[in-house]
Amino acid sequence: MNRYRLRSYLLLILVFVIWGIAGPVIKFTLGELSPIAFLTYRFFLSSLFLVPITFGLGYKFPTDTKSLLNLFWLSLLSSTVNLGLLFWGLNKTLVIDQTVISAVAPLLSVFAGAIFLNEHITKKEKTGTFITLIGVTFVILEPFLLKKVIAADGNLFGNLLIVASNLSWVAYVVLLKKALRKDVKPLVLTTAAFLVGFITLLPFAILETHGFANLVFQIKEVSLGTHLGVIYMALVSGALAYFLHSFAQKSIETSEMSVLSYLQYVISIPLAVFWLGEKLTTPLIIGSLIITLGIVISSLKKHALPKKGES
Repeated sequence: MNRYRLRSYLLLILVFVIWGIAGPVIKFTLGELSPIAFLTYRFFLSSLFLVPITFGLGYKFPTDTKSLLNLFWLSLLSSTVNLGLLFWGLNKTLVIDQTVISAVAPLLSVFAGAIFLNEHITKKEKTGTFITLIGVTFVILEPFLLKKVIAADGNLFGNLLIVASNLSWVAYVVLLKKALRKDVKPLVLTTAAFLVGFITLLPFAILETHGFANLVFQIKEVSLGTHLGVIYMALVSGALAYFLHSFAQKSIETSEMSVLSYLQYVISIPLAVFWLGEKLTTPLIIGSLIITLGIVISSLKKHALPKKGES
């Protein structure tokens, strides 16, 4: 393994540890802030931190209309759409459900990489993904199976929002890989994502709180724990992790990155149980075991095969 690939592995391990902690932090912090207010506050802090650094280091946003629009849509997808759906879903369902459902996203990223980026995919990965989807179905329907659903406010709706968030993340990963191939700088991508997120969500946050002054007052009045949660999401899980994620993708395949991403689930579930007091249910356990089987099958590659993307 060359040093560039090793560096990417180490950086991604750090990223997925950070994101493993993020789910419980989001759920804890949403007790005082709505998803829109939380994200607006988070994107503001991230932008306040990243914009001066980006321009101070001499990086610039593209000037031609096509590149600028591509950057805007990529940023909108990764921030407003992906994180908006994730926070909305977490406000409706449990961190454990979100964590298990999100386990299918890396496998879907592998398929997307094969279709849109011509990356290699094995029969075992196809079989494993199919089995994983069966397990995810158990988890998505968990509220229905336990008769916990009441209209659209039940956990089922939250689980479906998490599925939509996963699909938007898969689309982002593919588009990000294409952008990196065009030598778009990871720091520019990261800064643009949070700046676009702040600009697009601010009007909705103002409408929700009935005025800018009310939004500022609501944010000022939250507890220290909530402020620290938002700061963690803005600077650590946001600015730092997104930059490292974009930077590390240059040297490894989407499929290899997807295997490492399962580390975040090993961290999220214990935190959800012991910190947030969430419970493991029978459908959740069954679904998790099926998903684990699918992941194991997908990961059984023939190591003798040459890997694409070596650098």
